[in-house]
Amino acid sequence: MMWDILAQGQPLRPVAAGQLLYLQGTAADCFYYLVNGSVRSYVSTSDGTERTLTIHHTADLMGEASFFDGCPRVSSAVALQDSQVVSVTRERLNGLFSAHPELAMSMLQHLSRTIRTLSNHLHSASLPVEQRVIRCLLAHAQDTISCTHESIGQAVGASRVTVSRVLGRLAARGLIHSGYGTIQLLHRDRLEQMEGPD
Repeated sequence: MMWDILAQGQPLRPVAAGQLLYLQGTAADCFYYLVNGSVRSYVSTSDGTERTLTIHHTADLMGEASFFDGCPRVSSAVALQDSQVVSVTRERLNGLFSAHPELAMSMLQHLSRTIRTLSNHLHSASLPVEQRVIRCLLAHAQDTISCTHESIGQAVGASRVTVSRVLGRLAARGLIHSGYGTIQLLHRDRLEQMEGPD
């Protein structure tokens, strides 16, 4: 992934597990490249509840949408484990665009995918929990996923117990193997058939 260039020559900022990276409603004077670790992006509602938007993993970009449109951040982000990030300012990004023009098109493609992902996320909220869990698993490009039942629950808006039951059923059918902190997709093609139409 060409995002690695964002970190070249830049200081790494450590973010401890449970530490906020940025807060909903604040100014977005930079965005972040996740060098390693995992970070949860979520929206807080007026009644104090939280809705998880996505779980970011190594090499992801975070907070870029508000950075580009100049509006306050629409979500918050908190580290799920000890992580390291690099902040990217407008001055830094302009310099990178000048030196690497191809980065601009790649960034536009990334933003388009982000919009599509959020649209799918809104649609998925009305789906049965099993389909939401399957979609969450299939959203990862690799077949071995580092995650917990709780983090999946946060991503799909379900309790850890409910997620565990769904994963247990999928494992009993031989579709996945669930280990400690990891889930292995054994039959991605069959899971894709079960996730339902977009």
